[in-house]
Amino acid sequence: MSKTWKGHFISNYLLSSKFINKKRKEIWSRSSTIPETLIGQPVFIHNGKTFIKSYITREKVGFKFGDFAITRKFTKKVQKNKINKKTK
Repeated sequence: MSKTWKGHFISNYLLSSKFINKKRKEIWSRSSTIPETLIGQPVFIHNGKTFIKSYITREKVGFKFGDFAITRKFTKKVQKNKINKKTK
């Protein structure tokens, strides 16, 4: 039994004329592969809370939409000032 390559996953909604004719292209399907038809267009990728704007370039084609919309908020870790015990 040989394994066959399934190919890239692209949501049917991204290929529909309803999506292509929209001015603001909002994408909820983060697991979809970026198609070549979107090169040079801004898209809004849902990160679970808001939409993040991303321009599609030739280098991004073939990657997943979710790679370009970060879902975690980065917080800088700040150390508290240590009080010298010797000064007490």
